[in-house]
Amino acid sequence: MFLTRLASGIVLVIIALAALSFGGIPLALILWLISLVALRELTRALKAADDEKKTNLPELLGMAGVTAYYLCLYFSRDPGLLFLCVVGLFLLEMLAYVAAFPRYRWEQVSAVVFAFLYAPVMLSFLYLTRESGYGIFTVWLILISSWGCDTCAYVTGMLIGRKKIFPVLSPKKSLEGCIGGVLGAALLGWLYGHFFVEKAMEARAVSWQIAAICGAGAVMSMVGDLAASAIKRNNNIKDYGKLIPGHGGIMDRFDSVIVTAPMIYFLTVYLLPVS
Repeated sequence: MFLTRLASGIVLVIIALAALSFGGIPLALILWLISLVALRELTRALKAADDEKKTNLPELLGMAGVTAYYLCLYFSRDPGLLFLCVVGLFLLEMLAYVAAFPRYRWEQVSAVVFAFLYAPVMLSFLYLTRESGYGIFTVWLILISSWGCDTCAYVTGMLIGRKKIFPVLSPKKSLEGCIGGVLGAALLGWLYGHFFVEKAMEARAVSWQIAAICGAGAVMSMVGDLAASAIKRNNNIKDYGKLIPGHGGIMDRFDSVIVTAPMIYFLTVYLLPVS
């Protein structure tokens, strides 16, 4: 199991490095595919389908909404147009709900709308960050804040973790591990900012801002991880899927990235002189 998890983790890192480095079409396509899978995993977890093997109309509309959203994201990035995609999906789901009544329950329709906002829309901030000013540098803060925090929290928890902070929701998480994750992400952010970002920003001193941004992002990454775990516990499932050997589904691996991405985007756009 460990070797399988390690191998799939290495493949994920390679794909992430390639997609984030290139940006543009490769990143948009990968995020679109990931978003489609994440939407389906969430709708299955939230019992939006009557049959686990079939896709119903609300889910199909959700997938169409994801496609429309990412087309607008790539060709325009106009906030008004992106917001129109969100509102348009909601209206289409309401139309399907009313037109087919009582074929679908309200819980099924609302689950698709929630899943659309939770995964595809939030993940799109990876693309927005990459395409913003100096995005080739700032986009990595998302991974430092999420995967970096996760690694540091795991190591700290294994070494000195004692006090369980969420015994019901996540029995393995400790207060010491959470603190270690935040501090570790902040330290990694400072090192990255000092040795890489500052050299690309004409010697501007931004390493401490980046450390603070990564620390704040790390806190949000743990919220995302716990929120995804709470959904699984509420619906009595172990993993969201089986797509990634040793890790589970897309939602199991990207749960922290999904929530961290928008926070890093806004913090870097408004707090760093990178425009």
